[in-house]
Amino acid sequence: MGLASVPERGASIQERYAPKSSCFGCGPANEKGLRIRSFLSGAPDGELVCEWTPEPHHQAFPGMLNGGIAGALLDCHSNWTAAVYLMDRTAADSPPCTVTADFSVRLLRPTPIDGPLRIIARVKESREDRALIEAELLAGGKRTASCLGNFVAVKPGHPAYHRW
Repeated sequence: MGLASVPERGASIQERYAPKSSCFGCGPANEKGLRIRSFLSGAPDGELVCEWTPEPHHQAFPGMLNGGIAGALLDCHSNWTAAVYLMDRTAADSPPCTVTADFSVRLLRPTPIDGPLRIIARVKESREDRALIEAELLAGGKRTASCLGNFVAVKPGHPAYHRW
């Protein structure tokens, strides 16, 4: 089902803060979703890492990942990077609910599905309620896609406010 192949390090960010989330990309409760699992890397800049193993139904053509799936992986992992960063910056007990304001993905080369993929995201800039995140997707140590996006903490009244 595309579950992460990161060696067990306890609960992922998603499992800890949004165990009932049904998000297609990162929701632990979505049985048909990608169910990525993101973890702090230990780097001082709040970098998050994820390893995820694609399955044949994630391919665009034989042996290569669908570009939309690559985008979903980068989007959700980047969104959690922003949420965790904003939580840490304000010393909150839980992350604010963040949503994607915009993101762009560059598909740099075909991404093989014959092994685990690594997604790395870090904060490039931030303001009070938002963060600009840069992320990359790697297969076999080679960068296959990149992403740059703005992620914003939503307020009460927004439809996504209570999603996690």
